[in-house]
Amino acid sequence: MKNALGQPQSLLLLGGSSEIGLATARRMVQGRTRRVHLAGRPSPALTAAAAELTALGAEVSVHDFDATALDTHEAVLGKVFAEGDIDTVLLAFGVLGDQLKDEQDPMAAAAVAQVNYLGAVTSALVSAQALRRQGHGSLIVLSSVAGERARRANFIYGSTKAGLDAFAQGLGDSLQGTGVHVMVVRPGFVRGRMTEGRPEAPMATTPEAVAEAILVGLQRGSETVWAPAALRFVMSGLRHLPRPLFRRLAV
Repeated sequence: MKNALGQPQSLLLLGGSSEIGLATARRMVQGRTRRVHLAGRPSPALTAAAAELTALGAEVSVHDFDATALDTHEAVLGKVFAEGDIDTVLLAFGVLGDQLKDEQDPMAAAAVAQVNYLGAVTSALVSAQALRRQGHGSLIVLSSVAGERARRANFIYGSTKAGLDAFAQGLGDSLQGTGVHVMVVRPGFVRGRMTEGRPEAPMATTPEAVAEAILVGLQRGSETVWAPAALRFVMSGLRHLPRPLFRRLAV
């Protein structure tokens, strides 16, 4: 349950080594969050994340979670929720893929979709059902501005985020009145491991800045968060560009 100040005391991070997810967890632990569940595939990065959050004063548990193993999500996440109520679930896993290679390899493209969309759908539904049974909690879904309008340069990744974004909005509407809050986060280009070596887009941001936007959104009870906030107006303009012009701009 949240404390007397209305701040979450527990967090489930799906994608336990995500840079944005860990930046958010770090900020929450430095505040009032005392219990953190890290769910991800076993790796040195996941072990290091657990050690870092423990050193900050959190009680941390690590859970073996594979976004692509769809038939395991109900059992794995069910065990996490069985340990006690969870105030906040942050769905932060995803892969960027390699657009030019993936569009020549249908199975590689399908693998991107399985992680970014199918894995997110199953794990979000399981989490939402558990939060609904609790009668409280927030589900934060990391989407992307790439889902706003498909570009030639990343239409496979962008399409998965478009699907996830629409799904999360609908899920939020379905949970109205249940005590469960769903917040969609749409970052722009984020400097980090996923984008390393790629040309930087305008209005690039950092995992720490996205984490700050997430926490502000939680405090406000926002349904949609843009990071940075000005991207909301940029993308509104790009959505309405005539397609021939958009093709020339969005390469």
